[in-house]
Amino acid sequence: MEVDLTLAMETGTTRRMGRPPLKRNVETVVSAVRLPADMVQRIDAIAGPNKRGEFIREAIEAELERREALKS
Repeated sequence: MEVDLTLAMETGTTRRMGRPPLKRNVETVVSAVRLPADMVQRIDAIAGPNKRGEFIREAIEAELERREALKS
């Protein structure tokens, strides 16, 4: 079976492929983290489809704030 993977784009378009940036003017870093399969299943069950990254970012931010408050 032959598949045509040609992408037709209008000339002069500024549209980018891939995921949009998280926030404008905020530098991001890709970081691979290994998680137990059961933890990922629990996250997905709570966060919903395609929301795992957002859930993890929010959880990390909350934990950072909690620990920073303990240091103060």
